[in-house]
Amino acid sequence: MPHCDATILHRLDLLCSQQDAEVAAGLLAASWELGWEELPEPQGQAVRLRLHHAEPAALRTVAGMLQQHLPAAVLEFSETPHRNWALAWREFFTAVLCGDDFVVLAPWMREEHPYRDRHPIIIDPKMAFGTGHHPTTAMCLEAISTLHRASRLPQGFRFLDLGTGSGILGIGCALLGGRGIGLDIDPEAYENGVENIQVNGVGDRFAVYTGGLDQLPDLLTSTGAAGDECFDLVLANILAEPLIELAPGLLARVKPSGVLVLSGLLTIQIEAVASAYTALGLAAPEVLVNGEWAALVWS
Repeated sequence: MPHCDATILHRLDLLCSQQDAEVAAGLLAASWELGWEELPEPQGQAVRLRLHHAEPAALRTVAGMLQQHLPAAVLEFSETPHRNWALAWREFFTAVLCGDDFVVLAPWMREEHPYRDRHPIIIDPKMAFGTGHHPTTAMCLEAISTLHRASRLPQGFRFLDLGTGSGILGIGCALLGGRGIGLDIDPEAYENGVENIQVNGVGDRFAVYTGGLDQLPDLLTSTGAAGDECFDLVLANILAEPLIELAPGLLARVKPSGVLVLSGLLTIQIEAVASAYTALGLAAPEVLVNGEWAALVWS
């Protein structure tokens, strides 16, 4: 096992153009699970993407991948003192307002916050599976809120949340009266989702499972539901490539009068993802954009 100095955290900075930054974000979204910072340079003509890891070898690997695809980018390696990141979250975690119905809060903010007219979603930011701060999560919650207020979600609506992560989207649906299930292929995401469901008190309306779309029939049958059940609302906040690959299976789970919300894609991927679904008979989607990220809504 390689030696790791617990007092040092290794850092990789990628300095590139705004256009290359969008490409880099797409590459990292598919290959780097630990997240990254995006920092505008003072001159305004370049962007700095910053990654951290305890092992320099992990950063060298991702640096090689980025350099291969973005030869004009400048890569810089450095070191920074290690911190207790679980505690450091408290220094900069802020409430996130999503649509007209939700506010995402950390557990220590639960009792003292000014947003009493919104449904609080309590998410412990110790795990990076969805805290509401990422634009794709915020856009999905905004879409849920908008659909609810437009009466596009029937009372007691049934929903499926694919790639549920922290469970944040399913929790939001449950707080609006929906009932459904979340799926994620990551066992750690499952554990985080179970914890957040309990914290938010929606265990009677929302449950998460480890697995993918192909395992849905057996999971539904095990809960007493029909294996071929279709849903009033299907959510998938994953990545562009699996959204395209899963198009037939996802669409098959949407009721004829139902709603489909997809995200996890960059704006440069909108056409490719939307085309995979319009080719199956859907009309053009409503497109939500937040920076370089996008969400597609068929309602």
